[in-house]
Amino acid sequence: MSKKALLLLNMGGPRNLDEVELFLKNMFNDPRILTMPSFFRKFVGSMIVKGRKEEAVSNYKALGGKSPIVKHSENLVEKLKNLLPDSEIYYVMRYTPPFALDILQRLKEKGVEEIFLLPLYPHFSTTTTASSFDDIDASLSKLNDYNPKIKRITSFYDHIGYNLSVIEKIKEAIKGENPKEFDLIFSAHGLPQKMIDAGDPYQNQIESNVKILKDLLKESQIEFKNIHLAYQSKVGPLKWLSPSLEEKLKEIENKKVLIYPISFTLDNSETDYELSIEYKDIAKKLGFEKYIVSKCVNDSDLFVKSLIDIYRQNS
Repeated sequence: MSKKALLLLNMGGPRNLDEVELFLKNMFNDPRILTMPSFFRKFVGSMIVKGRKEEAVSNYKALGGKSPIVKHSENLVEKLKNLLPDSEIYYVMRYTPPFALDILQRLKEKGVEEIFLLPLYPHFSTTTTASSFDDIDASLSKLNDYNPKIKRITSFYDHIGYNLSVIEKIKEAIKGENPKEFDLIFSAHGLPQKMIDAGDPYQNQIESNVKILKDLLKESQIEFKNIHLAYQSKVGPLKWLSPSLEEKLKEIENKKVLIYPISFTLDNSETDYELSIEYKDIAKKLGFEKYIVSKCVNDSDLFVKSLIDIYRQNS
């Protein structure tokens, strides 16, 4: 029987303040993020990093000096290792350690012949899933005489177990409150509209996922006053997917809201800082009585079970 490995892929995040600049540099030097010729990307990326570094460091200081995604990734791997003892299991980050090349070198040394790539992005996008696959492919090309069989999962937003793990988190977040008094906003990371126009399936998959979750909420007899979709994390002057979360908060008449970060599986700076601190302040200024942000599925037992199911069904 061939030796197998499961690699969980995500964008990553700094594990200390010294890694913030590295994180930003790698992100804004990614051709999937800044889609322009290499020379211009290097120049524009350096300008973006210079302009964002101080604020980013300040944000991570508010989160304890590191990204929460690191610990969540470690916890998830540990749970999976206990339940999948016959497989090598690692997480690989796109912009901060552990990098793909280092993990693949380790797998080569261990004689792993089959590698299962499971990006922790429920929805496919060129900016996330494809970028992580690019990283794996480029790293493999640097390793001489290592040609493992590669299997890839491109999305899992429609997996029933995953969606049930999301419903569980929504229930936990609204516990003690009457959901009929709240509007539910599914907040997704935004993308430039030009990427969607070029064929990126992300928006369609997000909208399909919202429909799935609406149906599951109905089956679970959890009734919110209204359910919305909005987009967060806009950067730069280009037109992005709309409505933005700020626009959505401004138009909602009901002043009790629950936010679920639908495009994330692991909490990170965009959930624990952007949603839970920045947008909370915006909501307060807009007169919201209650503003709740649900936790992501992280290493919940239901999510772990769904990942194992995806792995076993496809490996």
